[in-house]
Amino acid sequence: MSPASLPAPFIYNFTSDTSTEPTDELFDIMKAASRGDDMYGAEKSVISLEEKVARLLGHEAALFCATGCMTNQLGLRLLLTQPPHSVLCDVRAHVFNYECGGIAYHSQANVTPVVPTNGQYLTAADVEAGIVTDNVCGAPTRVISLENTLNGTIMPLDEMERIHAVARKHNIKLHLDGARLWNASQATGTPMEAYGRLFDTVSVCLSKGVGAPIGSILAGSKESIRRARHLRKLMGGGWRQAGMLAAAAEHCINTVVKTMPETHALASYLAQSLVALGIVLTVPCQTNMVFADLESVGLTVKELSDRLSARNLMLISSPGKHMRVVLHYQITREAVDDFISITKELIDEKKLAGFVKTIKVVEAKPMLTFTGNAYPSGTIA
Repeated sequence: MSPASLPAPFIYNFTSDTSTEPTDELFDIMKAASRGDDMYGAEKSVISLEEKVARLLGHEAALFCATGCMTNQLGLRLLLTQPPHSVLCDVRAHVFNYECGGIAYHSQANVTPVVPTNGQYLTAADVEAGIVTDNVCGAPTRVISLENTLNGTIMPLDEMERIHAVARKHNIKLHLDGARLWNASQATGTPMEAYGRLFDTVSVCLSKGVGAPIGSILAGSKESIRRARHLRKLMGGGWRQAGMLAAAAEHCINTVVKTMPETHALASYLAQSLVALGIVLTVPCQTNMVFADLESVGLTVKELSDRLSARNLMLISSPGKHMRVVLHYQITREAVDDFISITKELIDEKKLAGFVKTIKVVEAKPMLTFTGNAYPSGTIA
C-alpha cells in the first residue's frame, strides 16, 4: 500500500498518523471480509482480529472498538469499581488531557497528574510519591495509567517493570494507553507481549501508525473483556457488520507495522535537517513525531503551513511557534525533502528581510515539554 495506489494529486499529510488514506487494495480486502453481526459475537473477521491482538499483547481476550478514546475509557472503567477513587498518570497523558474529561464522566474518578522528575517519563519513584493513600479526605489511587509512546518518546521497558512492581505492592491496577505501542515495539525490538503482560488492561490504536481506516483494541482477561463488551454497549459503541473494518485492520497489522522503522528513520532525518537549519527541537525524536519551536528562525507555524500546502504538503496550522509533525507509512522521502527545502526557503526569505540575524544549530535535549493542545484549532488526530 502506497500513495501510488491513491488518487492524484496525493496530499502528503503531516498532521497526524491518523491521516493515512485507505488504498484500493484495502477496499478490496474489505469487500472480501465476513459480514456477520458483531453484537451477537458472530463476526468472523472481528473475532480473528481480536484473537490476533490478544495473542500479540499476551492477554486472554480483546475487544474491537471504534476509537482509542473508547478503549481507554473502557479499560479504566473496568478497573475503577467504587468511588472515591483516582487514576495516577503523567501530567501530559492523553487520558487526562484529550478525552473530554472521560475519567470523571464514565468512572466518577479523580485524576492525579504527576510531573516526571527526569523531564522525560514517569519513574517508579515518581509513581510511588504520587500514590494517594488518604482514605479519610482523599480519593485513593486505584489505577496507574501509563502511555507508551508519549509525544513520540519511548518509556523504557525496565522502568515500566519497576512501576508494575510498585503497583502490585500497593494492590493498584495498571492500564496502558498503547495507542502507539506498535512504534515503541518496532523502535526497540521489544515484543508487544513484553509490554502487555505488565498491565491489567491495554489499549492499542489501529488507525494511527498501523494505517487502518478505523478502530482500536482493548485487551485483558476474558472476564474483563466480557464486562467491557457490556459497557461498550452502554457507551453506544456496539456495532453490527464490522468485519470489513476488522479485516482492513488485520491486513495493516501484517503489512504496515513492519515498515515503522523506515518511518522512524525518515522522522529522524527530518528532525536532524530542521536542527541544521537552526530550528530547536522541543522533544527528542525517537519514533515518528517531531516537535519543534520555530521562534529561533523567525517563523510561525501558519507561515510554514501555508507554504507547504501550496506544494501538496499538509501541516496543522496555528499562529504560534510550536510545531508538531507526524510521519506515517504514506510519507515518502521525497515529501520529507520537499518539507525541508520549503522550510529552508522561508528561513532564507526571513534572513533577507532582516528578521533572522543569526542561525545557531541547537541539539534537542531531553526535557519535559508541554506541547500545548495536541489538536490545535479542534483538529482531531
